[in-house]
Amino acid sequence: MRFPSSVHEKKRQEIVVFEERGSGDYKIAGISVYGKDIEIVKVFDIKGILPPIIDEPEEYICQDFKGDLVLNFLKHPDLSEYLVKICNSKGVPVIASGQHIPGAICPFTCCGLGKKEGLGEYGRQFGLPEYEVKIRDGKIFEIKVLRAASCGATFQVTREIIGMPVDIAPIEISRRIQYICLSDPSDFDPITGKSALHFAGEVHKRALEMAIKREMSKR
Repeated sequence: MRFPSSVHEKKRQEIVVFEERGSGDYKIAGISVYGKDIEIVKVFDIKGILPPIIDEPEEYICQDFKGDLVLNFLKHPDLSEYLVKICNSKGVPVIASGQHIPGAICPFTCCGLGKKEGLGEYGRQFGLPEYEVKIRDGKIFEIKVLRAASCGATFQVTREIIGMPVDIAPIEISRRIQYICLSDPSDFDPITGKSALHFAGEVHKRALEMAIKREMSKR
């Protein structure tokens, strides 16, 4: 007996992205390459120079969109807050990394997103990094990415630490993540006093340390 294809096929999570002048392109590329069962169905890119104050954000933000999740990479606070209100009215979760907007999920960075209900495959695959490692003769023999930064940096540096001693690898992964992270190192968050660049390096370092500890505890 043959069944309709919809019975077999898993529905892909549909993501809508809002950005300004390509501000989310790096993350979009990472999600497209490394994401599974995820589809970015629409990207709204607001181009041009924006005024300091926008009284009528509806002139810039399209409300006619459908998706399971919205990624908010908008920089202008008036536009970003307006987008969150729209998402809330639609009942669609919205992630606004590095921002502070009521009604949105606002991790410090994209790689600082904790596991939350309702974020689907994106939430399972992207956010605070997680590794699984194999160790041989005190060195990283094998490494598997379980959860990653949406920009793809987590995957890009893993092959570089294979063969490194376990006491050096966490420090090295932090340093190499910071080399390729696009966050501005001088852009410190006024509330936490932390730089997104250094935060990204630290969470990858801790993730690898935890993976090493779990593997060593099996012995």
